[in-house]
Amino acid sequence: MATKTIARPRTPVSPAGSAHQDPANLLENTLAQLEALLWVCHGEDIDWCSGEGPRQLDNLLWLAAELARKAGELFQASEKARCGALEDGHRR
Repeated sequence: MATKTIARPRTPVSPAGSAHQDPANLLENTLAQLEALLWVCHGEDIDWCSGEGPRQLDNLLWLAAELARKAGELFQASEKARCGALEDGHRR
């Protein structure tokens, strides 16, 4: 049986790039990340150097990078909203 191929970039996609991706590709990417996360949660006898290990580790690092990017975007949006609220408070 052939192994499935995940049609995804080797590095996280920029926010601008992800907006133009096909929803099926985005779903497949998310499922690959979730599979890697669940795979690691099992935790027993994981060989990170061969078999599925390197691919799953790659997906975990990809997931971590994507979460860090999203957290940065949320922080920027939060700061913008906070600064806007402070400015509105000074205007009154």
